[in-house]
Amino acid sequence: MLTYVRWYHLDEDRWNYDELDADGWAVRHVEMRGADGAILAAASLAEVLAARDAGDTRALGRYERRYGIVPEAPLPQPGRDVEPAMEEISAEEFEKLWQVARRDLVGRLP
Repeated sequence: MLTYVRWYHLDEDRWNYDELDADGWAVRHVEMRGADGAILAAASLAEVLAARDAGDTRALGRYERRYGIVPEAPLPQPGRDVEPAMEEISAEEFEKLWQVARRDLVGRLP
């Protein structure tokens, strides 16, 4: 079962949106700057692993420069007493943001 969360990182003025698997690992990750709503990342774990497994470190570097990175540790489930606090969102809300973020990042120069 997938869970969708958002959380705000105050020190970096950054909203983070994640699609989490049952163990809390991010499957897809979006970062958006709070001040202006600029998309900073929209990365997919499956795409990162495919680039890595292809053995082409340049391809992985290009992917990360364009789409950012996926968190490399499991995240706590929403409702846990942790900072920053995680708020659960709907799959539809996440998917809508994901589509907008990917279009934005694909449109940028490499």
